[in-house]
Amino acid sequence: MADKPSEKNGRFDTGLIRELAAILREADLGEIEIEQGGLRIKVVKPEPKAVHVAQAYAPAAAAPAAAPAAAAAPATKASLRDHPGAVKSPMVGTVYLQGEEGAAKFVTVGATVTAGQTLLLVEAMKTFNPVTAPRAGKVTQILIENQQPVEFGEPLVIIE
Repeated sequence: MADKPSEKNGRFDTGLIRELAAILREADLGEIEIEQGGLRIKVVKPEPKAVHVAQAYAPAAAAPAAAPAAAAAPATKASLRDHPGAVKSPMVGTVYLQGEEGAAKFVTVGATVTAGQTLLLVEAMKTFNPVTAPRAGKVTQILIENQQPVEFGEPLVIIE
């Protein structure tokens, strides 16, 4: 969205808008806005999450006869948000399950962890922030994949 056309040709500079959109994707930002020489451009990333969540619930409702199998299946992220063993993301960023490419993962499902042990890293603004185990226990679920973008408060790991 922009308030004024550029002085160049009375139209918006689409190259600049494309550059802003690329920065938005690369930095995993929700929106970016610049103002330069009386021209203000704001680019906002749409949120497809609501549609994705609705699709996650549809198969479970369509098969009520398979209740015993559904009980054994892992719960959705939304229901795991209140799980007592959920380790949540402390910030918006990108998750890394290992310290560097090719290295072993910090933890795997079934691993026993100690309080304070690094479970994964969340990268935000080129800074890698360790997410540590709040208590000792067994990792029963890893809810994210390597290099996946995450939101604040999103459940990442379940420790029983």
